[in-house]
Amino acid sequence: MTWHARLQLDYSHHQPPLGPPGDGPFDPPSPLAGRTSLHFEHDGPLRVLQSLYPEGPAVCHNVLVHPPGGLVGGDTLDIQVSVGPHAHAFISTPGATRFYKSATEWATQHTQLTLAENTRLEWFPLEALAYPGCKGRNQLHLELAAGAQCMGWDITALGLPASGQPFDHGVLEQRLTWPGHWLERACIDATDTRLLQSPVGLNGQRCLGTFWLANGSPWAAGQLAQLLEAVQNHLPADMAIGATCPNPQLLVVRALAPVVEPVLHAFQGVWETLRPLAWGLAPQRPRIWGV
Repeated sequence: MTWHARLQLDYSHHQPPLGPPGDGPFDPPSPLAGRTSLHFEHDGPLRVLQSLYPEGPAVCHNVLVHPPGGLVGGDTLDIQVSVGPHAHAFISTPGATRFYKSATEWATQHTQLTLAENTRLEWFPLEALAYPGCKGRNQLHLELAAGAQCMGWDITALGLPASGQPFDHGVLEQRLTWPGHWLERACIDATDTRLLQSPVGLNGQRCLGTFWLANGSPWAAGQLAQLLEAVQNHLPADMAIGATCPNPQLLVVRALAPVVEPVLHAFQGVWETLRPLAWGLAPQRPRIWGV
């Protein structure tokens, strides 16, 4: 039996009332004074937990849950996130997306993130875990309108080294797409020793990650360079990690490590650096990161 699960998340922003009229001047509230709310629809075993507001009503936090815990051949997870003007959403997951061993058919996770004008989305799921013998496709597509900003990461772990199960057979295809700005495609085949072992490939590491800060409009003069410098100054010196700006609207951090935890911790540090500098928001860690 295969699972076909779909989850549609629609975020919208609501301004508070302007208050009673008066004789003097009145400044309308900023977008941060309003509330971001969620409407969602789902089919199959894919859910979202209760909306939380640990930072106040302007930022809506949600945790995505997939009760089966993983995907086998023929399974499909389709996640659609739409963020309306001035809304701000923070999305995470409680566990890894597991691509289990598949005999013939592919298992697919497709994520579409669509941001309207002047919105913010923080997309921080835990890692995609490729089990030995898997046939997995992990795809993420970005659409950003003018002024929209998305901060997120994609982390992949190959095999289960702690359990003595190396990624010695199987394949995982990855795709990150932001049309006109960013395209990354990878086919990680367990038999491709040049990719897995070469110093110009994964160099024997089994966890790889990409962190991004994308802006639907070009950054103000000098701001992107300041953000990049701040990130580079806070990267850990004891791991393979680096940051770059491939175009005027994108900052990317890439990392390699033997296991997930160093990459996860490094990326959380990048988030803590960028959030106050880019958005003026305190880096208040979500509770789920401490689990």
